[in-house]
Amino acid sequence: MIHAMDTHQLKAFVAVAELESVSLAAEHLFLTQPAVTRRIQTLEEQLGQPLFDRIGRRLLPTEAGRCLLPYARQVLALLDAGTQAVHDLASTVQGTLRLVTSHHIGLHRLPAVLRDYKRRYPQVRLQLRFMNSQEAHRAVVHGDADLGVTTEEEPHDDNLVGEAIWHDRLEVVVAPDHPLAMRQGVALAELAPYPAILPDARFYTGRIVREAFQRQGHVLNLDQDLSTDNLETLKALVGIGISWSVLPATMLGDGSLQILPVPELHLERRLMLIHHARRSLHKAAQVFVELLRQHREGGG
Repeated sequence: MIHAMDTHQLKAFVAVAELESVSLAAEHLFLTQPAVTRRIQTLEEQLGQPLFDRIGRRLLPTEAGRCLLPYARQVLALLDAGTQAVHDLASTVQGTLRLVTSHHIGLHRLPAVLRDYKRRYPQVRLQLRFMNSQEAHRAVVHGDADLGVTTEEEPHDDNLVGEAIWHDRLEVVVAPDHPLAMRQGVALAELAPYPAILPDARFYTGRIVREAFQRQGHVLNLDQDLSTDNLETLKALVGIGISWSVLPATMLGDGSLQILPVPELHLERRLMLIHHARRSLHKAAQVFVELLRQHREGGG
């Protein structure tokens, strides 16, 4: 019976569908695995159809599950919007702000903004989740987050509105004892034979480095065994002295790595504020956007 559904069941269903795992869904929802399983089973009994197939270790939606998923997301998003709209009637800014960002942006760009936000709006419950840029885009598109501060992704998603907040200059870096460390300038042809550690080509940073070498007709010597998408881990691996990489200049102030001038490489990426193109921003999100712009204009 459709009318017997509740939001707890729908949240469990959406979480399992997106994470393909009861255990991960339980962790995400701060529930026990049996509690999530019971909610899914109750929903299946009400609908009279199974919602998931087990394929190996993954739980994948059945045809009925795939049919239900967009409606479940829409219901949850509408309920969140309604709750927030009631909060917005109050004179104080309150409610919940769901923000997604990367570990790098969270560590090197957002601390001052978040500190200022919590000081000004203490009644807002800030839910901050860390994920890569592609996951952040999906979270905003699916209504699982109000705002994202993330690396620009291509191609552009028409469901998202993006605003450039920061330009991240990227530098080639090596360990101080790397054979190239003391050079005043290095050509791409000289750099290419040395092992490199880069983020996967699925991500913007890894993709633009690969494209720059391809345009010049050079083949990268990628160390696949040490591949990682976490920039902090990447920095630590470069520090071992084995390989070179490309990192944002904001990470390099401690002097642990040597910046290697490569005149043929001029790399940067844009860090974007994103939100859904067809969902209005509630007050807690609006004031965060205003504060983020203030920090950008003030050079923060």
